[in-house]
Formats: sequence, structure tokens, C-alpha cells
Amino acid sequence: MHTLTSAAKDLVEGAFPPLWVRGEISDFKAHRNGHWYFALRDADAQVKCVVWSAQQRRIPATPDDGMQVLAFGQMTVWPVRGDLQFSVRAIEAAGDGLWRKALEQTRLRLEKDGLLDPARKRMLPAFPRRIAVITSPDGAALHDIITVARSRSAAVELVLVAAKVQGEGAPEPLVAAIERVGRWADADLLIIGRGGGSREDLWAFNDERVARALAACPLPTISAVGHEVDISICDLVADVRAATPSAAAEMAVPSRRELVGRVESLGKRLAAAAQRREDRAVAALAQVQKRLTVAASTLAERRRARIESVAGRLQALSPLAVLGRGFAVARAANGATLSDVGQFRPDGTFDLWLRDGIVAATAGETRPLPDAGPISFLPELP
Repeated sequence: MHTLTSAAKDLVEGAFPPLWVRGEISDFKAHRNGHWYFALRDADAQVKCVVWSAQQRRIPATPDDGMQVLAFGQMTVWPVRGDLQFSVRAIEAAGDGLWRKALEQTRLRLEKDGLLDPARKRMLPAFPRRIAVITSPDGAALHDIITVARSRSAAVELVLVAAKVQGEGAPEPLVAAIERVGRWADADLLIIGRGGGSREDLWAFNDERVARALAACPLPTISAVGHEVDISICDLVADVRAATPSAAAEMAVPSRRELVGRVESLGKRLAAAAQRREDRAVAALAQVQKRLTVAASTLAERRRARIESVAGRLQALSPLAVLGRGFAVARAANGATLSDVGQFRPDGTFDLWLRDGIVAATAGETRPLPDAGPISFLPELP
């Protein structure tokens, strides 16, 4: 039996060379052994199809039931069961349905892991001394980056890490180049990218392995893939997306002319700020001086008023003031005040102090004051 089915296999494969077949996907199943099984049909017939796991890397995403596709493969017979089937090697959906689906599935997985979160994006270094560039050594992208970088600053060192950037097998060398730059750890910035091309040419930069390696890179990264309208998964993961390789060089390398202009502008701003600060300080000092002058004047006036008040009270209590009101003070030769009649001796001498001088006097007869009688008060008038 096996001989019969093997002969049938050789006969079918000899009769049908590899060809493209158009049809609608039906009954798609992804088996646990890794192979895909489905039927490809049109209005009149259908054929069983298989995609072996080894061939799936050429297909961007799993097709969906009802999707119109072009399948490239070989008619064959499976000897074990004798089933006629179409062994598919490549699938292209009508339009870009499979490519969009593959991109969306990859984006969702990366988003779930937080690799598209804007909060994880890093700032680019303001003055990088060494920039690693991952691209093809023969592509226009490298030439554009070198030209723009040299025109902006000759001091920045560019280090090329050559890698395959398109075609089958391109993701592996891209991942290896990114990891190599990360291990080197002697660059300040990484630019990865290539020039424009078809969707297939740019597809390596939509590979999930490349995107995850770029997200894990310890350096700040710029992704510059294709032209301005081309957006890749690497663009979403990188810290900064540049529309073109030339734009990436402009972002990465500061212009000496622009730096001089910025320094001059900062100098002017600093001078203006210092002048404003000085003006505010002078105004504040003048205000403080004015307040101090007013406060000192007020304090001096208050103290002068207190001194005048105390002086007035002292003047009222002064013996000279008493003398000025018509009183006199008798004092003995030793300076003691004689305030009692009994202190005077007949014919005794003493000094009589008056308001404007001293009179030498001799005591004569002494007599007590007359009785003034009771004190009367003025009655209230009606």
C-alpha cells in the first residue's frame, strides 16, 4: 500500500510544478504538532492544504476563515493516508490583510508587556560623544547619517555595526547587532534603521524578536526605518522615532552653530535675569531704608516726648521750682535745712535761700503759726 501511495505522490508532484492558487480559507486548524490544516475552495471545488511548521516563518500571520488568499505550493499525496493535498509554502492575502493582522498581533503582545508605554521612553543625550549605527554597510541610510552628522559636528564619533536589514533571515543578525551594542556599553546612543523599500523589504523591523531586543537595549535608541509614511514595530518600541535616517542624525547630533546660538541666547537671558534681580534688590533696599528712616524718626519722637514729660515732672518737683513760686528755704551753716521753729536760736545766723540768691540772716523772736480755725468749703451754687 505504501508503495502505491508513494508512487501516486511521485506522479502528482511530477505532473504539477509549484504554482499559485487563489481561493477562500475554510476550516482552518492550528494543530498541536505545529502544522496548519485548512481547505482552499472556490465556487466549484476545494482542495485540502497543509502548511508545515518549518514553512510558517515566511507567512506573516495565521490566515482566518473566509479570507481570500493566494497560496503558493506543491500538489502532493500524503503517503500515510493517501490523501491528495496542497503543500503551501507561502500565502498572500488579497490586499494587506495578513500583514495588518501580523502587525496588530505583535503590537498587542508588546503593549501587554508594557514595551509601548510612553513612560518608559528615555531622553536622548544632549551631547553624545559616540553613536552606534545598526544598518547595512552598503545602503543609502548609512551615507545619509554620516553626511548629516558630519555637517552638524565633526567631533561626534560614528561606529557602524553592520547587519542584514531585509530579506529572509534578517531578524537574527539585527537582534545579534543590538545585543552586541548593549554588551559593548561604550556608546551614548543607538540608531537603527534603513532607507525606504517595499513592505517586504521593511518587514524585518516588524519582527517581534527585533522589537524586544531594541526595548531591552541599555542605550537610548532612535528607530529610522524607511520613509516618513512608513511606521514599523521598532518605531513604536524605540525611545524616539525618526521619519528618515537623515532625520535621525539631526536628532542625535547637536549642531555646533545651533549650540553657539543657544549659548549666546542663554548668556543674554542670564544677564537680563541678573539685572532684574539687581533692580529688585535695589528697590527692596530702598524700601527697607525708607521704613527704617520712618521707624527711627517715630522712635526718636516718642523718646523726646517721654523725656519732655519726665523733665516736666522733675521740674515740678524741683526745689528751685518751689522757690520760684515765692517760697524760701532756711539752711544752717552746715547746709542742713531748717524746717522747724525749734531749730532756730535767738541771734543765731542762717542762710535764707531765695529764687535768685542767698540772704545771710539772723534769727530774732520766734513764734508759732496762728490757729487758722476749721477749714470751710464753698457751698454749691444753685
